[in-house]
Order: sequence, then C-alpha cells, then structure tokens
Amino acid sequence: MTDILHIVGGGMAGSEAAWQAANMGVKVVIHEMRPEVETFAHQTGLMGEMVCSNSFRSDDDEQNAVGLLHWEMRQANGLIMQTADKHRLPAGGALAVDRDHFAQAVTDAINAHPNISVEYGEIKELPSDGHWIIATGPLTSGDLGKSIAAHTGADALAFFDAIAPIVYFDSIDMSKAWMQSRYDKGETEEERTAYLNCPMDKEQYEGFIDALMEADKAEFHEGETAGYFDGCLPIEVIAERGRESLRWGPMKPVGLTNPHQPDVKAHAIVQLRRDNKLGTLYNIVGFQTKMKYGAQTAVFKSIPGLENASFARLGGIHRNTFLNSPTMLDDQMRLRSQPNLRFAGQITGVEGYVESSAMGLLSGRMAATEILGGSISAPPNTTAMGALITHITGGADAKTFQPMNVNFGLFPLVEGLKGGRRGRKDRYKAYTDRAKLDWSAWLEASALDEA
Repeated sequence: MTDILHIVGGGMAGSEAAWQAANMGVKVVIHEMRPEVETFAHQTGLMGEMVCSNSFRSDDDEQNAVGLLHWEMRQANGLIMQTADKHRLPAGGALAVDRDHFAQAVTDAINAHPNISVEYGEIKELPSDGHWIIATGPLTSGDLGKSIAAHTGADALAFFDAIAPIVYFDSIDMSKAWMQSRYDKGETEEERTAYLNCPMDKEQYEGFIDALMEADKAEFHEGETAGYFDGCLPIEVIAERGRESLRWGPMKPVGLTNPHQPDVKAHAIVQLRRDNKLGTLYNIVGFQTKMKYGAQTAVFKSIPGLENASFARLGGIHRNTFLNSPTMLDDQMRLRSQPNLRFAGQITGVEGYVESSAMGLLSGRMAATEILGGSISAPPNTTAMGALITHITGGADAKTFQPMNVNFGLFPLVEGLKGGRRGRKDRYKAYTDRAKLDWSAWLEASALDEA
C-alpha cells in the first residue's frame, strides 16, 4: 500500500505529476474534490481545467524563458504540453488552446492510463504516512489549508487572482473591430490574425478609465489581505497606478493598424484572443477584474465593438494560497517536517499554468524515483525547471517570498556577454542554448539513476 503514490488535486500540476510517475511504472491515485466540492473558478470536474486564461504564453524557446520551459517539458514527455500541442489555437507567437477540448483530453489520458486511478472526494487533512504529493493549486480547500498551516506552524500566505471575461464572437461589431496579431506575428495567416482588436480614441479611453475607477468592486472579507500577484493584476488596480498605465500594458496601441481607418492611430486598443477551436468565444486579454457583474457589463460595453457584447463568462476574483516554500520545502519538494509529503504547482509559490505543470513534472519524477528505490537530483539552475525549483526552495528570500513566473532573472549569468537591452537577444539565446544542453544531460542522467 505504501508503494502507491497519492496525489491530491487533478489540476495541471497533479495531472502532470501522475503522468510522469505512472510512466515510470508507479501506481498512482489522484484524489480530486471536484465536482463534489466546487470552487469559485472551476466549471467542471475535469482534470487540467484552465480557469483564468487559455494561454500558455510565449512558445519561443530561444528568446523567452517560458518558451524554454515548454521545450523542457516536451523533452520530458510532458502530458500537459503534448495535450496543448494537439489542441492549440492560432495565437501569434504564443501557445493558446481550446480549453474545453484540452481539459477533456487530459482527463481521457489520465483515465486511460493503466497505472492511474481517480478517487473523487475532499482530502481535509495532511496524511501522516504513505507517499503523497499535494497539488491542490490556488484554490486549496479551507479545511486542508488549515491543516497545512497547523502542521507547518506558519500562517498561510495569500494573494488574489482575478479572471477575465469571455465574449461571444457573434456579438462583436466587426465594423469597428478587426483581426490582427501585434506586429503581424506568426508564420501563418491564421496566426497573424489570431487576435481581435477594438480601438479607442483619447476621449473613449478617458471615459473608460473614469467608468473603471467608479465601478462597484468586490470587497475583501475580514482578515483577508489585498495582495495581488503582479503578473495577474485586475485592470482597475493597474488603472489606480496611473491613468496611462493600461495604455502601457494590455491596452497598448502599438504594432496594429486599423483597416477601417488605416490613417488614424488609435489612442488605446483592447485585444481579445480566441478561447475555443470553433472561434465562437473570445477572452479579453489582460482584463482580469474584481468589478461586480453589473458594473462589468456596463464598463466593457463602452469599448468600441463591444457595445452589444454577450458574455459567456464574466470576470471575478478568488483567493490564492501558497506556502513560504524557501522555509518549508527541500530541493526534492518535500516538506522538511514530514518528508513523505511533497508539494507541487501553484501552492509552492510558482505562478502560471506552465510553471505549475513543470513543478508537477518534477515532483512526480522525484516521488516515483524514491518509491522505486533510486535517487534523483534537482535539475541544475541553468535550466528553466532548475531555476524555478532553486528559487522556491531556497533561492528566494523567505521574508519577501512571492509567487514567481519563470524568467531569465532567475538564471545564473553567462560569462562574457554584455548586459543591457542591446545585448539581450544574444544573452537570452546563450541562456536557452546552455539550458537545453543541461536539461538533456539531466534527463539522461536521471533516467539512469531511476534504473
């Protein structure tokens, strides 16, 4: 019985951890509380359900750290990346998926694997024995969260994530909007026209900002702290930092030409990205929000082209729980105070679908290797995976620890390369070239160690 690997949570990290361990020959049980216990953000009980976006961000494995992470996961036969590639949508240089087909495919793969079984029901307390991975994600249940806090002797840290609204395509006024990826990025015509654009002049933009600032917003409950992760800020929080902030963020008007008025330069542009394969749904890029539902429809319908928009889903805000991992986890992602427990995914203090999946991949391999009687080291910090795990298990300052996306700032410098913006292209290519060599070597060595 103790040779079974139990995984709590069937999201990105849990599904990837199960896949990796099962492919190494270990029996795995996934414990998933959905749909028996619902969350604010999830709509189904499917594995790998995506809630706040359908994008895995940049797929550039030479100049972008998250693209490099994609590459590393593909090399490791990652379920999440395999499935994403099969269900990708045109998104310029990004990797976006049809989220419904994606989640169904992940679920089907998990259910079809002979070494994986799924048990539905809530795990309310940290188990005292056996091999476990806790991959409960940003919406860890209240009871389990309390158990973790009580066991670790530390207050659970929390921040807030917001989700963006989704619009029905046939309700968008295409006499005002147009299809174009920024700077016409993409290798195919479909990719070069992957985004839907809604332009604003200065007066419309100023009116939008005023409405945004005045709109009714969700309030925090007593005892909650209003901390946000900078990579997923509500648009009204961005706007509060300055009236021009959104024009330098998700509403920047660069790299786009309005075919309806080619000689008129927009003051700001709202972009929407295809959310499903059929092209019937589009999510408003970067428009995470904590506005109340009634306010949302009024404010978003002030956007040119969305005056008659019909919403498949409105935005919202939810609490996100994570560990102070530098003090709690070792480099094997084990709880220092109870090494039979590993943690993976967003609860470890990484942010983003890809990063969460990557930590699931590592935790699954590490747990399986241990069960099989082998040994495996953490990947070197010159790789995207290694840079992340190094950061969360000791590289970050525990006093100021906050959830982190993968970025080249986490990588050790490459000697002999100049810094600054001008040297960035060569520097990033050097990072990714080195990482690919080191990741390939680690995969080969860890496979030998497992054997």
